[in-house]
Amino acid sequence: MLRFLALYTSLALAANAAAAASVDWQAARDAGLPKLIESEQAPVPEIEFSDAEGSTHKLSDWRGQVVLLNFWATWCAPCRDEMPSLDALQREKGGERFQVLTVASGRNPPAAIDRFFAEEGITELPTLTDPKMALARAFGVMAMPVTILIDAEGNEVARMTGDADWASPAALALIDQMLAE
Repeated sequence: MLRFLALYTSLALAANAAAAASVDWQAARDAGLPKLIESEQAPVPEIEFSDAEGSTHKLSDWRGQVVLLNFWATWCAPCRDEMPSLDALQREKGGERFQVLTVASGRNPPAAIDRFFAEEGITELPTLTDPKMALARAFGVMAMPVTILIDAEGNEVARMTGDADWASPAALALIDQMLAE
């Protein structure tokens, strides 16, 4: 526990430095996100996806914000484990500069999504869908969950396959570093 506190403190101090350095990906992995992989910075695809009301969106709708994009499904057990921490991250850090976007990919009927959110106590996350998996395919998602970290300029900067505790000190420090850039 002290090790995580020390790492979180050092990451947070680095994130708040006047001249923000690049994200310390290794420190994030060491502190509790071991499957996080830095990506070659590349613009995210401009593929449409929907919200619960049927409106369409593109990731460019969130340009200017850091985005944690999570692909999930109602039938995915690791997604069920991970979703409460994504909800907590949105509650803690979400706002004008940062958003958690969870996109239900594939066959996820609206009633099943609503039931999933109710059972897990999810209140802060948007209901976004990618029923034909066009966005997921454009990102090369082969299994779920997959989480993509997108910088404010709309570039993928890191990704993780598998679940994580996104409310952990390591994840909070990572988001603080992204917001400091």
